[in-house]
Parts: sequence; structure tokens; C-alpha cells
Amino acid sequence: MADRNVSVITEFVLLGLTDNPELNLVLFVLFLLIYLTIVVGNIWVIIIILASTQLHCPKYFFLCHLAFLDLCYSSVFIPKMLVNYVAGQKAISYHGCLLQYSFVSMFLTTECFLLAAMACDRYVAICHPLHYKGLMTPTVCIHLVTTSYLLGYVNSLIHLSGLLRLSFCGPNIINHYFCDILLLFQLSCSDTQYSEVLVIAPSGMTSVTTFLIVVSSYLGILLTVLRIQAIRSRYKAFATCASHLTVVTLFYGTVIFTYLGASSDYRQDRTKILSMFYTLLMPILNLLIYSVKNTEAKEAMKRIIMRKIFAQ
Repeated sequence: MADRNVSVITEFVLLGLTDNPELNLVLFVLFLLIYLTIVVGNIWVIIIILASTQLHCPKYFFLCHLAFLDLCYSSVFIPKMLVNYVAGQKAISYHGCLLQYSFVSMFLTTECFLLAAMACDRYVAICHPLHYKGLMTPTVCIHLVTTSYLLGYVNSLIHLSGLLRLSFCGPNIINHYFCDILLLFQLSCSDTQYSEVLVIAPSGMTSVTTFLIVVSSYLGILLTVLRIQAIRSRYKAFATCASHLTVVTLFYGTVIFTYLGASSDYRQDRTKILSMFYTLLMPILNLLIYSVKNTEAKEAMKRIIMRKIFAQ
């Protein structure tokens, strides 16, 4: 009977980042600006990539889906945070909490595999430039992206099945701004061992697999670049993957520090700060790194704007 879902709790309370009313107002304005930037910026990136034929290549095909994932990922919890700040209520329903985490898990897992696919793309582009068009065909790119979404969906279903086995009959206060699975395990009044295995095993496999793909890809790139004699050619090769390497380092770094350090004696305030980095700031950083600092994207944007001006 302990393994059955006999939950008597109908809602959870998200404490958020602070209880200070004045800070809540500041945070509301800040998160509203962040969310508007993420929504407008990523939609604009998607439009530019779709509208510009010069950007119809594997690199920007993957970037288009990364922008879409950042948009969806941010929309899972930021609107709820904004509503809580405005309404002064911090409650989230039981099913809403489970769905929120399921979507977070799905988009995070999908982004892991998408970043790995982008690393493979950079490896082929630098290490096998003559075979690039033959290897990274539109069909291959579509298969890589589709597989990323499918694996994210499967991982999310496994996590959800683990959560549905839990019973919640005691405290319902979550000291976070979204439904983090580690805190849900702590609140459960049933045996969490099997559910933890269902969550940790696929998450660990995803992290290790994608991390090894990224590392092996960049090791191959490094060995290839070091064999290049011309300094300018070396710089150009590194420049083509600098953006992706920066994003990957920030993404894996913050996720690893957040969840490897999330033990019983680990300060929850520090965990929330680290979580903010990969949940709120990473979409902004991705936008800056891949669009604002991207010469090709800026040139495509200028061409689209000029066409609109002359068309009038």
C-alpha cells in the first residue's frame, strides 16, 4: 500500500525567492523584463532564421530549435512566478506541480541532446569539411532533432511515473520557486527509493552520454585544429565553435553544481541561486551568445530590415 499514490495533498506552496514584499515587487519587474526579452528575442531569432535563406544550414537549424526550447522552457514556470507575485498567492495544485516538473524535465533533457547534436555538427564541419554537406544533410539534421525531442519526452514520462508513485500526506511547503523533484522526494511520506531510481538512472545516463559526446567532439576538434599550421586558420576554426562551447560549459557547469551539491546539508538558498542561473539566465545568455554576438545573424537581420524598408 505504501507504493500506491494515496496523496491527500491537493496543492503545494512555493516559497519563491524571498518573503520580503518590497523585494517581491522588484523581482516581479525583473522577471517580467527577463521573460519579455526571452519571448521577443527567441521569436525574433526563429523568424530571422526562417526568413533568411543564408541561414538555412545545419548550424542555424539547430539554433532555431534551441531558441524554441528556451522559449518553451521559460514559459513553464516564469508566468506562474509572475502570477504569484501579482496575486500574492504561492500555491500550485498537485497536478500542476507534477506537470510543471515534467515539462522542465522534458525541455532540459531535449536541450542536452540538442547541444550534443550541435557538438557533432561542429565536429563534422571542422574535422571533415569536404564531407560536411554529404554527412549533415537535412534528413540527418531532422532525425537528430526529432530524436532529441523523443528522448526528452520519454525521460519526462519516466520521471512522471516515479512521481505518481509517491504519496504526499504531510508538509506541502516547497522552498523553491518551482517544483524541484529533489524537494518533492523530501516531502513525500512514502518510500521514495524506487522513484529515485526511476529519476536518477535516466537522468544520469542522459548527462553522461551527452557530456561524453560533447567532450569527444571537442577533443577531435582540438586535435584537428592543432594540426593546422596557419594561425589565422586555427583562430577561424576555434571561432566557429566558440559560441557553442561557451553555452555547453555554462549549461553543464550550473546543472552539475546544482544537483551534485543538493544534499541534505546543502544550503537551499544557494541551490535556488544556482537554479536561477540555468532556468532564468541561460535563455538570456543563449540569446546574447548566438544572436547579438553572431555576425551572420546580425547581417541577416539587417538584410531583412532593409528589405522591409525598401518594400515600403
